[in-house]
Amino acid sequence: MTYVPLAARIFLALLFLNSGIRHLTGFSEFVPTIASQGLPLPQVLAAGTVAFLLLGSVSLILGYKARIGALLIILFLIPATLFFHPIATDLSGVLKNLALIGGLMMVIAYGPGLISLDAGKA
Repeated sequence: MTYVPLAARIFLALLFLNSGIRHLTGFSEFVPTIASQGLPLPQVLAAGTVAFLLLGSVSLILGYKARIGALLIILFLIPATLFFHPIATDLSGVLKNLALIGGLMMVIAYGPGLISLDAGKA
């Protein structure tokens, strides 16, 4: 059971790390996607999204400030779900994001586990 939290953190983080890298390398295509939803300051929101995804992912993988990393990703997932996954047309996307939020909440509630840079810290 010692390795389960590490594996869970890595599995959760890989999705968001991949997304953060894709949004960073395709930044000029990502900004119009945000603007298409009528959101203000799309460049700022895009930069914040990339930062939250990358910082949150690395934090989870390393187990360093993993609770904060999980919170950053949750703070990304909530508006992403509300603006880009309409429940009427994308129920699967909404449910997937709720499941991810649930997994991230477990990290917040129980910490990163024994194999982490924060091991033993409350």
